[in-house]
This record gives sequence, C-alpha cells and structure tokens, in this order.
Amino acid sequence: MLTFFKSKPILKDLIPDYHIDIHSHLLPGIDDGAKNFGDTLRLTQALQEIGISEFITTPHIIQHVWDNTHEQILEKKASTVLELQKNNITVPFNTAAEYLMDDQFVQLFQSQSLLTLKDKYVLVEMSYINPPIQLYSILFDLQVAGYIPVLAHPERYLFYNNNFNEYIKLKRAGCLFQLNLLSVVGYYGVAISKIADQLLQKGMYDYVGSDVHHDNHVAAFKQKINLKDATPLKEVIANNQFFKLG
Repeated sequence: MLTFFKSKPILKDLIPDYHIDIHSHLLPGIDDGAKNFGDTLRLTQALQEIGISEFITTPHIIQHVWDNTHEQILEKKASTVLELQKNNITVPFNTAAEYLMDDQFVQLFQSQSLLTLKDKYVLVEMSYINPPIQLYSILFDLQVAGYIPVLAHPERYLFYNNNFNEYIKLKRAGCLFQLNLLSVVGYYGVAISKIADQLLQKGMYDYVGSDVHHDNHVAAFKQKINLKDATPLKEVIANNQFFKLG
C-alpha cells in the first residue's frame, strides 16, 4: 500500500548527469525555436542545469515553412558554437535536422547526404494533421538509401491514438521511436500522456528528446511525471548514451 501512495518523481530529477539531448530547437532565428542568440544561451544553460552535457540540435526542414538548407544549418551551427564559447559554454554542441516526410524529403535524401543524429540515424516527423500518403514507401526508400529513421514524438500524432496497431506497423517498418520527454508530464495534453505511457509500458520507445523550443518547455521539466511506472522511462533515457561523441 505504501508504494501506491508514493509521490511520483519530477521529470528533471530523472535526467542523469552527462545526458545527451538529441532533439531541440536551439539554433537562433532558423525555425520556431530560439529567436536569437540570447534565447540560445539561456536555453542551453537551463538544459545544462538539468543534466544535459551534449546537444544535437535539430532545426526543422519543412517545405514552404522552414526552407532550411544543409549549408544554412551548418553555418548557423558554426557561428552559434563560437558565440557559446565566448560565453564559456564548451560542451559538445552539434546539429542534425528534423525532416518532415514529404515529397521534397524523398528528393533530398536521393540527391544528397542528410544531416544525421549519428552515423545514418535520421530524425523524421510527420504532419500533425495526417500521415503522408506514401508513408511506408518513404520509409522503405529511406532505408534502401542506407538511413535508419528515428520518428520524433510518435505519441503526438493524434490520428494514431485510437489505433495502436499503427504504431506496431511503424516499428515493423523499421522506425525507431523518440519520446518527447514533456509528453510524460502532460505538457501536450492528457491523451498524449496516456499514449506515451502505453508505448513506454510496451517497450516501444528507443530514445528520448527534450524538443525544447522556448522557456516554457524548460520550465515543464519541474513537473511530476504522469506514468504508471517510471522504470521504462529511465531505461529509454539511458539509451541516449548511444549518441555520445567518441
């Protein structure tokens, strides 16, 4: 009975020292994340205080919304690292990208190398309205091209929430799953929190990410988790060590 009444842990207390964050929007002025370097500095420092010691930030590439090129992203990363160093932040700060799976994405990975989290691991996302019509064709072609898809925040695609078999189908199609940490504190709503819990209990997540865009996201790390059992979450958080440099 004592365990039943045990208080649930606060999310930030579950983040171990030397954690590697593989999903954030910290590069300034390049998407809907940090608006300027001041934002970048403040968010990076706040995430360091939580326990994050390496960053792989992932600006959006979305046709007609965030038309970022690889060259623009890499240039922004280089200038940002220099500014961080001037402010005594010397932790590893790398960049990949968060790619929307659409026709442009197919053309992109068939014509040039993608910005990856590590090796051939590439962060992908879908529209929140509906999955791409050719979703499984895109996933197949991506893997034929040698990449491993890491699907960002599968719990947030509401069109799958009432059909759990679709998650199973995605896993069978070769998708790795990345949990948004704030999903477990209910930041995006109760329904998404419940799906995140189900996916965790069934061992379907591979990695986690902060997906931090702004100060409210960082503040939410001070909330208690809304999970039946924190053990699966701790195990998935530990998996992020795979992305450690060197």
